[in-house]
Amino acid sequence: MFRRRIQLGLIHVAVAMTLVPINSTLNRIMINELAISAALVAVLASLPYLFSPIQVMIGSFSDRHPLLGYRRSPYIVIGLLLCVLGLVLSPQAAFHMTDNFALGIALGILAFGAWGMGFNFATVSYLSLASEISGEEGRGRTIAVMWFMMITSIILTAIGLSQMVDPYTPAALVRSFYVVGLAALLSGVIGLLGLEKRVTNAPAVAGSVADITSGGYSWAVLTRFIFENRQAAHFFLYLVLLLAALLGQDILLEPFGGEAFGLTVTQTTRITSIWGTCVLLALLIAGAIESRFSKLTVARMGGWGALAGFALIAISGSLLSKSVFYTGVVFLGVGTGLSTVANLSLMLDMTTAEKVGLFIGAWGMANAVSRLLGSVVGGAVRDQVARLSGVPVIGYVVVFGMMALIMLASLLMLRNVDVLAFRKQADEPVSLVERTAIAGDAG
Repeated sequence: MFRRRIQLGLIHVAVAMTLVPINSTLNRIMINELAISAALVAVLASLPYLFSPIQVMIGSFSDRHPLLGYRRSPYIVIGLLLCVLGLVLSPQAAFHMTDNFALGIALGILAFGAWGMGFNFATVSYLSLASEISGEEGRGRTIAVMWFMMITSIILTAIGLSQMVDPYTPAALVRSFYVVGLAALLSGVIGLLGLEKRVTNAPAVAGSVADITSGGYSWAVLTRFIFENRQAAHFFLYLVLLLAALLGQDILLEPFGGEAFGLTVTQTTRITSIWGTCVLLALLIAGAIESRFSKLTVARMGGWGALAGFALIAISGSLLSKSVFYTGVVFLGVGTGLSTVANLSLMLDMTTAEKVGLFIGAWGMANAVSRLLGSVVGGAVRDQVARLSGVPVIGYVVVFGMMALIMLASLLMLRNVDVLAFRKQADEPVSLVERTAIAGDAG
């Protein structure tokens, strides 16, 4: 099992590596060096998450319809290839926006769209595979290994990028993106070798409940389930709020460092490695305290830590204090790490065994919706406040203060998350919806 956990971690690493250059280096260059609107950068960076509903259909379809004898691996391969394609095209799109805006936007939609489709294909597939391989008792350990490896890769990728773009030139940026893309492909291939066993049982019979749930009715089943299961709806909204704050700041943290403190591209790229190191330490802490505290308690610790981080980052902009800024980054990293382990464990607990792909697709969609809302709203607010005040730093301060308030709202919702209540409510609503779907199909 240890080997399989490492391989799952390598797949997670591969996808994460393709995100680091786009969300840490390219966004800063687009906003600061190329003077592209933060709102436009946010829309492009969030474009992938418009495709998030396909996670539900991909997860559900792969539950019932293996490809080449495998339920998950083919979708992971498709996803990783699309991620790498989007990665290598993205710098070209950014540079074209300054001399041929229409071409740059078209190429940007292609690049970020390809990455987004790949992210959705790969994520729901390897999380479903991780859940199936680990079983309920081993999920927490599998998550810890996967995220430990992923955060380590983010740190190393950020450090490597900071070296490859020092000194910064457009050619150095393009070259670094190709290097990261090749490294991600290699990691993914090693992770997939011999990981998933071939499916030996016959596929579901057409017209059965399983086939209905995995086909055109999957979205209806999931939607009805979430609305009819109060705990599922509550947890979905909680995840959207939490992740809108934790993930929505991705595109603004490094540009803020450059704008407020005059940090270079190399220095702001290293912010990601500092944040990642703190997340890594928090993952180790979460593993050490897992037996002493409940998942909900660890989630609360992470939430309050992240809230403190956002507050300190906002204050640093008002005081123009680097020390306060880096302290905030540390708190944000630790809070993110604790929150990640606890909430991913809760997410897998909020999943029914017979529809792993379907419901992991739902929680993956919550992740994507939150990224979309957090990034777009954050970018738009930053631009508007900066325009009205005439001081760009004030726009960032307002956004980070807003993220702190969103974290507070999520912590209030966390108080009512109840896994046992979810499980009690899970069976009847699903069976009711499936009966409704069958009746509709027969009519």
